[in-house]
Amino acid sequence: MKCQSRIFCFGEVLWDILPSGKLPGGAPMNVAIHLRRNGFDPAVVSRVGSDDLGKGLIAFLQEQHIDTAWLQTGLTHLTGVVKANISDRNEVTYKIVEPVAWDYIQYEERTAELIAQSEVFLYGSLVARNATSQETLLRYLPLAKRKVFDVNLRPPYYTPERILTLLEYADIVKMNHQELAAICEWLGADGDEVQQMRFIKDHFSLELVIVTRGDRGAAAMHEAGYFEHAGFQVEVEDTIGSGDAFLATFLTNYLQEKPLEHTLERACLVGAFLATQRGATPAYVPQEITEASLSALV
Repeated sequence: MKCQSRIFCFGEVLWDILPSGKLPGGAPMNVAIHLRRNGFDPAVVSRVGSDDLGKGLIAFLQEQHIDTAWLQTGLTHLTGVVKANISDRNEVTYKIVEPVAWDYIQYEERTAELIAQSEVFLYGSLVARNATSQETLLRYLPLAKRKVFDVNLRPPYYTPERILTLLEYADIVKMNHQELAAICEWLGADGDEVQQMRFIKDHFSLELVIVTRGDRGAAAMHEAGYFEHAGFQVEVEDTIGSGDAFLATFLTNYLQEKPLEHTLERACLVGAFLATQRGATPAYVPQEITEASLSALV
């Protein structure tokens, strides 16, 4: 896609350290790779160290045909690593090392110019744990035309104030049902999940609110109404990257103006498929993932 249709994914790039070895990870990078599988030409804005792990991530992204021109290399801090505990395959927990290179993403004018021309700017909350990357993010956000906020509450790496600030910039927000409950509690908003989604959409003047529910599917609140899908039951290998594949698939269909019912179903389908695979970015062809092919994996 041409520059004005580009999607910039801002945030952490790292290695997930699993019992079986290390795998590339980081939500913004994962989303970019899944978007690439869907025909987009995304760019990742982040920072790695000048170490072998950093070189490995750059090589991996290039193999995935992701533009690495916006990936900074620093001499001071090591490339990010996360130790993933998959003893509970349905609820992976993480130990996120700090400080690391992606905590120090520097503002660059050349990046700012292209973000202003891009179609979508996607960002998360974890990258804002350090003042340097947070400041860079807050300088880029006002430039972007359409901002997608992927909430990722990883204690102790957030504060309510920081999350609410990031929500103020967003046009589209994706979070899980636990994060929705936490944010509504901070704002003193009660009611059931549908009422909470409507409150978040109205309070922050959002175009769209997406809430994932794990193996219970997902829901979306839009001006066109409320939509939900019960999800697909699968034999879980691990849930690493499932939410990222879900979001990339949702955005793919949403940006193509497909019906929201279809968009939500496709996102749940691909998210469920990812849960049957190991790691965040296994090889697959989106068009080949169908309900029938998913059933064959159970």
